[in-house]
Amino acid sequence: MSTIVEFFVAPGHETAAAVVAGGPGRAFESLEYGNFDAEEALIEWEGIVTGRSFGELVDAGVPEAVAEAGDWEGPVVLAVSRALQDALAAADASRLAEIGEAWIRERAADGEVFDHEIVTEILGGLARLARGIGGRDGYRVYCWTA
Repeated sequence: MSTIVEFFVAPGHETAAAVVAGGPGRAFESLEYGNFDAEEALIEWEGIVTGRSFGELVDAGVPEAVAEAGDWEGPVVLAVSRALQDALAAADASRLAEIGEAWIRERAADGEVFDHEIVTEILGGLARLARGIGGRDGYRVYCWTA
C-alpha cells in the first residue's frame, strides 16, 4: 500500500526518473493522493480499458518502472502506459464513471472499499493530466509513489 501517490506530467523517462528521491513537487504539474497501491491500480485500470488480464499486463511489463530508490523499498517512478494515458484522455465523464465503478468492484472483491467520489476525483484528475499533454512530443503521465 502506497502512502503517497503523485501523478505528474514530464517530458520523458529521464526527467521523470530524476524526481525519484523526493517526488515531483512543484517542478511538474501533479496530483497527489494516498493510501492505495498505485502500481496495482495502474494495472487494473489498464485491464479495464483494454480488456487485457492482470497477468497479461504484468507479463508485458505494465506499468513500466522508470526509477526506484533503495532496492524497491523506497520511492518508485512508474510510467503510465500510452494505452491507459490515451484511453483516459479520450474518456468522457460517463466512461470515467464506468472505469471507476469497475475498479471499485475489483477492489471490493479483494476486501477493499473505495469511495466513489474519491475514485471519480482520481480518474478525472488523471484524465485532465493526460488531455493536457495534447501534442507535446515525448510527454507522458508518470506516477511517483512512496
